[in-house]
Amino acid sequence: MKKIVLFAAACFVLSGSVFCQIKSTLRPGENVKAIFIAMDDADIHWQTLMRGAQQEAARSKIEFTNNAPTSKTDPAQQITLVENAITAKYDIIMLAPQNADRLVPVVNKAKAAGIKMIILDSPIGNGANFDTFVGTDNAAAARTAADTLAKAIGGKGKIAVINSRSGVPAAVTREQEFKDRITKNYPNITIVGSQYSDGDKTKAQSIAGSFIQANSDLAGIYACNDAATIGAANAVKQAGKAGKIIVVGWEKNKELENLVKDGTIHSVMVQNSSVMGARAIQAGINLIQGKPVGKSVDSGITVGNKANIGKL
Repeated sequence: MKKIVLFAAACFVLSGSVFCQIKSTLRPGENVKAIFIAMDDADIHWQTLMRGAQQEAARSKIEFTNNAPTSKTDPAQQITLVENAITAKYDIIMLAPQNADRLVPVVNKAKAAGIKMIILDSPIGNGANFDTFVGTDNAAAARTAADTLAKAIGGKGKIAVINSRSGVPAAVTREQEFKDRITKNYPNITIVGSQYSDGDKTKAQSIAGSFIQANSDLAGIYACNDAATIGAANAVKQAGKAGKIIVVGWEKNKELENLVKDGTIHSVMVQNSSVMGARAIQAGINLIQGKPVGKSVDSGITVGNKANIGKL
């Protein structure tokens, strides 16, 4: 597990660790501590979100800690991280749940302890007691992705779907809303299959390659996260079908940007990750101050393509 700690004040080093002192303006005589617990620390989305939260925490003069499980597929590690945050008496916990249902009991435990509980990026399961959700409207973005891909292939043809990880609500929504949109609005488009790639671009490439091999007339691929998008693009390029098989995916990093610029990827749904992190910190501060916060805060998306990807 990796952890980054940021304090908005002077710091000193002791035994290889950084320690700092702050004086919060939010609670006289007390420090305000916030922690972001991500799904993992590898994806560029989480790294960018964390930086946005860091910057807002520094501006607001509160203590900020970032942590993540070492496994992308083991919610037990996330549960332990939340338990540790409760024990450490954090004022604000920002959680991107790996699994909607398994994280519910520990989220409720945190809320019962008086901690401001903010769910980030991916919804929590039924029965969870939390203060607000901050993230992308994945349903709306998935429908936009469906319209984008459908238009690019002329409203007809075969397409495949490559998702990230099962059990992650955001991933489920991105796939289901896309499929529903295609089925309802584009009767001449056939979805030949969908598979999970477990957030692994090599596995995603293998899956995409199998779809291409099994469907010589495949018109498009929809990928639900950055790794799946990269894997799909690499498979299309390897098959010599870049620009012929339309790839629509998610996120933005340097590798994805280059694949969009060279035409292998048609477009990507780019989350405003930094904004998401900043708004989560803002929401936590408002909750501590007793100010009203909506049950859901949308951080928005931008459709990235060859014309604008370098500016996002």
